Amino acid sequence: MKKAPGLLILSFSILITACSSRKAPAPIVEIYQGKTFRDVKKSSYSAHTYTVEKGDTLYTISWKSGQDYRDIAKLNGIRPPYNIFPGQRLTLKNSPRSIVKRSNNGTGLSSNSKSNQVVDPPKKQAYGKSNATVTKEVTTSSGSEFPSKIAAWLWPTKNTVTRGFSNTEHGNKGLDFNGSLGSPILATAAGKVVYTGDALRGYGKLVIVKHSDSFLSAYAHNDSILVKEQQWVRAGQKIATMGKSGSDTVKLHFEVRYKGQSIDPLRYLPKR
Repeated sequence: MKKAPGLLILSFSILITACSSRKAPAPIVEIYQGKTFRDVKKSSYSAHTYTVEKGDTLYTISWKSGQDYRDIAKLNGIRPPYNIFPGQRLTLKNSPRSIVKRSNNGTGLSSNSKSNQVVDPPKKQAYGKSNATVTKEVTTSSGSEFPSKIAAWLWPTKNTVTRGFSNTEHGNKGLDFNGSLGSPILATAAGKVVYTGDALRGYGKLVIVKHSDSFLSAYAHNDSILVKEQQWVRAGQKIATMGKSGSDTVKLHFEVRYKGQSIDPLRYLPKR
């Protein structure tokens, strides 16, 4: 029992010696601060649900979750004008048990079909799956107020691309452009402004423009927003100025989405 203090002193001396012999600095764990466009408030999500927060709209929820807003509306019995309220728990997609495997008579083939695939498209739209073969959007709704095709795509800025698109899990889901504070940001195509604001964490001041029943574009980190929701804009119209809201540097983060899925804008923008 009398040797215990000596053992403690010896152990402490060894620990001090080990620490003093370290040549490299102690490792630092970097805490993710949500300063990139990829960040969303994870606590609001589960595998198939989302809890509405202040400032959310069905469009912003669709944008964050990558789901078609029409599917979300149908799953939750929400009708136009799609009013939602903070604290409301929304189902984003059916559970795997709702997927039914059906066979085609006489073909020997089978396909997976989700019960929420067929939705009557209303006059306001949002997003859902990518289609790698799509070059121009042809709408499926004869009653849509949007054009059946996107006539032209324009660059949202004359500035240089500093970061390209990546389809990896944590890749850049659009294009990043450099620039100076106040540089003009232009609508990439004609359409209707469906969202302006800063409710999407990591995007800063954001503008989302709907171009057709399935195509949308987003312009993030703006300094000032020059358009209002529900306003129609023409291709090339100045809709915002470049800033660093939600970012450490002045830049434009630009995305194009087809039915909610991020796609490479370079597939549509004209060659420079």
